[in-house]
Amino acid sequence: MAPAGLAYIEAMIRDWARVEELERRYQREALRDVDYPEALRRFAALWAEALLVNPDIGADWEDDLKSDLAVARAINGLPPRA
Repeated sequence: MAPAGLAYIEAMIRDWARVEELERRYQREALRDVDYPEALRRFAALWAEALLVNPDIGADWEDDLKSDLAVARAINGLPPRA
């Protein structure tokens, strides 16, 4: 069954059991041989690319997170921050 709010995907994917098995296999196998130093190198490369696309990224990370935190509070039934 399609994730909530994504009914349009059901029109394209009929066998959700196969999709879920693919996701489980990917989680098991995709990064199985990646050690911590390699993960850090990959992160650094992705961060460098992100900076090329948006040089201001991370300049004010707390401000960038405000909307995400507000959504998380709402989802978890917490009142908005004052």
